[in-house]
Formats: sequence, C-alpha cells, structure tokens
Amino acid sequence: MDKKPNLLCIEDENFIGELYTRALTHAGYDVKVIADGEAALAESLTNAYDIILLDIMLPSMSGVEILRRLKDQSQTPPLKAKIIITTNLDQEESTREKIEKMADGYLVKAEITPRELVAYLQQIKL
Repeated sequence: MDKKPNLLCIEDENFIGELYTRALTHAGYDVKVIADGEAALAESLTNAYDIILLDIMLPSMSGVEILRRLKDQSQTPPLKAKIIITTNLDQEESTREKIEKMADGYLVKAEITPRELVAYLQQIKL
C-alpha cells in the first residue's frame, strides 16, 4: 500500500481547519493543522510534508510572508511540498498574480467545498 500523503494545513479558522481535516483524512491524507504563522513556518521547514495548504491571514506572520520565506532559496533549501494558497481575502489583481507565481496553486475558500478541495489535491503530482 502507498504511504499516505502528509499535508500541513496552515489555517487559523478552527471551523475551516476541522472541515478540511475531516475531508482530507477521509480521502487518505495525514493532516496536521497549525493556526499560528511563526509556528507554521517552523513546521514547514521540517520538509516533512507533500502538500502545504497556506492561508494568507494568520496571527504572528502572514501567509504571504511564510510563502516568501519558503520560496527564498537563500534562506530555505528547496522543499518537496507543493504550496497551495487558500484565502477568502479579496486580492488586487497584481498582488494575486505575484502570489500565484510563487505558489503551486491558489484557491478561494468561499468558492470550494471540502470535497472539491480533495479532488483538486488528488490531481497534484507529488
């Protein structure tokens, strides 16, 4: 049997974190949820994850700052994880484009159900 993909869900809304955890665990993922930006950055740097779902609005450090740090190879060795931005924040077009270029995916939480999230993630080549 294949090993379960490890997924880090960086999400400060408990309800959303629980919805995603339930759906993703049911779909065969090992899920860890972290709500704090600095703790999430430290956990991301362990390079133990196949996928990182990264919210933009977080306490202590924004998701955009985490993404910048993870993608800056002068500070961080290359990670194996695919980084998918999850947000409800309405971004200016230019800001969203910059974020999308750095990340491996960009999802608006209000526009995707947990089932659709699972289907999206299952299409990612790990």
